[in-house]
Amino acid sequence: MIKQHSSTLVNEMTLDEKIAQLIQLATHFYKGATEEGQITGPIEEMGITGDTVQNSGSVLGASGAKTTKSIQKAHLNDNRLGIPLLFMSDIIHGYKTIFPVPLAMGCSWDLELAEKSAEIAAKEAAVSGVHVTFSPMVDLTRDPRWGRVMESTGEDPFLNSEFAKALVRGYQGEDYTKDNDRVAACVKHFAAYGAPEGGRDYNTVDMSERQLREYYLPAYKAALDEGCAMVMTAFNILDGVPATGNKRLMRDLLREEWGFDGVVISDWGAVKELIHHGYAEDEKDAAQKGLKAGVDIEMMTPCYVHHLKTLVEEGSISESLIDEAVLRILELKEKLGLFENPYRAADEEREKEIVFSESHRKAARELAAKSSVLLKNEGVLPLDREQKVALIGPFAEHDDLLGPWSWIGSREDAVKVREGFESKIDSRQLSSAKGSDISAVTSSQINEARRSAENADVIVLALGEESDMSGEAGSRADIRLPEAQLKLVEEMSKLNKPMVAVLFNGRPLDLHGVVDKVDAVLEAWFPGSEAGSAVADLLYGDANPSGRLTMSFPYSVGQVPVYYNRYNTGRPQKKGVQERFVSQYLDIPNEPLFPFGFGLSYTTFSYSDVTLSSSVIKPEQPLHLTVNVTNTGEVAGDEVVQLYVRDITGEVVRPLRELKGFKKIWLEPGETKEVAFTLTEEQLRYYHSDLSHESDAGKFNLYIGANSRDAAEYAFELIK
Repeated sequence: MIKQHSSTLVNEMTLDEKIAQLIQLATHFYKGATEEGQITGPIEEMGITGDTVQNSGSVLGASGAKTTKSIQKAHLNDNRLGIPLLFMSDIIHGYKTIFPVPLAMGCSWDLELAEKSAEIAAKEAAVSGVHVTFSPMVDLTRDPRWGRVMESTGEDPFLNSEFAKALVRGYQGEDYTKDNDRVAACVKHFAAYGAPEGGRDYNTVDMSERQLREYYLPAYKAALDEGCAMVMTAFNILDGVPATGNKRLMRDLLREEWGFDGVVISDWGAVKELIHHGYAEDEKDAAQKGLKAGVDIEMMTPCYVHHLKTLVEEGSISESLIDEAVLRILELKEKLGLFENPYRAADEEREKEIVFSESHRKAARELAAKSSVLLKNEGVLPLDREQKVALIGPFAEHDDLLGPWSWIGSREDAVKVREGFESKIDSRQLSSAKGSDISAVTSSQINEARRSAENADVIVLALGEESDMSGEAGSRADIRLPEAQLKLVEEMSKLNKPMVAVLFNGRPLDLHGVVDKVDAVLEAWFPGSEAGSAVADLLYGDANPSGRLTMSFPYSVGQVPVYYNRYNTGRPQKKGVQERFVSQYLDIPNEPLFPFGFGLSYTTFSYSDVTLSSSVIKPEQPLHLTVNVTNTGEVAGDEVVQLYVRDITGEVVRPLRELKGFKKIWLEPGETKEVAFTLTEEQLRYYHSDLSHESDAGKFNLYIGANSRDAAEYAFELIK
């Protein structure tokens, strides 16, 4: 019925009305938003007429029930056929209730809680009038210089795929057509945006198709298999062709091979950027190439509305291509129920009740605690409530804790680190000082910090990046903390007191100058609205750190890209041996400072009694594995049990280790649990040189343990 109604509507539309459906404009273009929406300034800047705006298909960035309803009402008064607008926004890690950035969320290894965070974000967004979120971002990331690593869940295709599915489930639910508290999801950025040369945003990506299929495509496919409604194109070039004009990528792979029939939207300005890439001669050429490649909606540039009509009249493109794109957009509007109720879930009164509610903040606090990773602890954590604490550093009372893409989130509403401490201990036990700004320091600031720490039993350093130092356009060649903060750490270390560093940042950092100077390091990332509460919960042991890294921390930026699932070389370095003519650095280790999967706890765990059901796997006979995991410490805690595999010999070389499964388990002190995994022949398949996807008979190693480095090894064989 949806397709039939939408097809009828397409037949009633003029060519101009169809083309207008294919443009997405920012909020200020529209009547009903603000007074600015009713003047000609923004329209004239893009050369867009009022007729185009009143027939346009979607709005970027509008929010709030009152605003979205006002825009929709004004639009429907002007639209000849009564076609409602779609409201789309970047709801990346929460709407008003801000959760940890996605990289942190990945470090929780908690799919249920990640799904819950997306469900909450959807509920807050939907009641505020939003229909589509530009999330999840599933780009695989191996280079921490790239600022947008904070939007991804990490460097592993399997784990990214699992989080992609969880987030889509959270946003869309079982059926967003029937559930107005859900929104449609848009997976991005298609494809391989996470591998830009030099870690520089918007830059070129160049890789083999086999590499693309093996590592970079699985998470997009996982999101689509979960029913994700939309796909956003990437800014980058891929194999010499900009992704936004890449017919092979979008028509051949996405549409034909994968069978995706939903809406494809460009990223901001990406259609017109085909000109800058040297792929399109002018706006007209960009419009032609974008539509032919399969971009349904052009975001915030006017190539389509300026030139598609002429291209049709000239016979350069078929009107049927436009009809296809319009039909997909109308079908999405139908699925969201906008023709029956163009305001959908937007409700000012319900909005006050739901948005930033206590239950939502409680979930944000839990996920923030579970996303933080304890990287070092030499007996100083958890803190004793009787200790006098000096809280020092630019983030001691800073409100920049939400991170990039927090959109409607309010920094003023975020729980600051000092406030978290004050909820745990008497204010007389706490002193604080800024110590330095993010990127500058004065002698008076250092002196103030010294005075604050004079009578303290322990110093807690709250350090990190400003949110603008990561995220989109936040690429950095030097991924150490700013020199000012390193100087602060050095000066505080001279006091010879126990020191804890808490880090707020959006990427893995080179931690030299910190990790070697302090007794404990807690990687808190950008924790979100409940930052201070979650950090205090962890530091005082009310929560036990359970986060595990999903991106390797480099020993030095010179290693980048550094990732766990690398290939061996013909001249591998022998562990602990420094010799010439092997693949190594002369001045630093090959290994990262902290590997994928790593994270400490306030308790300890042991692995024993590993049992394999057989020494062989066959296509019809999976391998069942069990392991006993025991909490050998004195407090309860979570352990993330990780399963890795190595294919010893392949038709092409295979990684040294690949994550194939994980289980997060809670254990009381002294408790033992049996953890079970099943490994199938299908999980051993990979892309061969001819791009066939199959497994090879032969020998394999299996690794079970706490991270990608520290795991016990077992052998099995695949027989076909």
